[in-house]
Amino acid sequence: MTINCKGKLIDLSIPKVMGILNLTPDSFYDGGKYKNSSEILSQVYMMLKNGATFIDVGAYSSRPGAVDISIDEEQNRLLPIVELIIREFPEALLSIDTFRSQVAKLCIEAGAAIINDISAGKLDGKMMSLIAKLHVPYIMMHMKGTPQTMTSETQYDNLIEDILFYFSERLAEARKHGIIDIIIDPGFGFAKTREQNFNLLNHLELFYSLERPLLVGLSRKSMIYKTLNSTPNEALNGTSVLNTIALQKNAQILRVHDVKEAVECVELLNHLQN
Repeated sequence: MTINCKGKLIDLSIPKVMGILNLTPDSFYDGGKYKNSSEILSQVYMMLKNGATFIDVGAYSSRPGAVDISIDEEQNRLLPIVELIIREFPEALLSIDTFRSQVAKLCIEAGAAIINDISAGKLDGKMMSLIAKLHVPYIMMHMKGTPQTMTSETQYDNLIEDILFYFSERLAEARKHGIIDIIIDPGFGFAKTREQNFNLLNHLELFYSLERPLLVGLSRKSMIYKTLNSTPNEALNGTSVLNTIALQKNAQILRVHDVKEAVECVELLNHLQN
């Protein structure tokens, strides 16, 4: 499986790592951590040095119950940083974590390469037509409701079947618009209980039937630290364990806070399989 990022074909037959750069003050793990240009560029440098293929930049917190900020605020947080990173690291492949087409357009025009949409186009009806026009890869995540309501949206007839149906419908919609490079993210922690998250991971290989690259975002999430009675700060070891399981179940992209450790998971598993 390959995706075209700014004219460069990225081969996902060997899994890749996407480093997380949160520009939000209230994200569950690293909210407010990067306060100035120097700290941001230093973090991006380290993630690239440690082996990140992509950097996922977000300015809208999607943790459960997060504040719903305006388009202008998201844009004002995000755009100057995208421009800064592209100036300093012109070859970096930036993924923009937004569900708003206006924000997506400005960031792609500023040099970003991918749009990562937690709503798969459901929260902005203009998103898919924009993605098709821009010819950029599109990450579609599974979520019910919004970040403000999703904790009450955990009822399913059959968790795996319902999510597979959701993706078959969203993939059909994306293809209708002419979107070529599509990545799917089953949305760990989004409108799912802890037990449902583990059920999802246990059956992750079933998503291979969709014939699209699979992105997994488990990094330091509550399914890890609440199970272990710890905190997000203490959840790196658990993250590495679950990332390894996800890789064994055909995950092609790991979205993580800790790039070095995720790259090591990929390298060790690759040696084991070869």
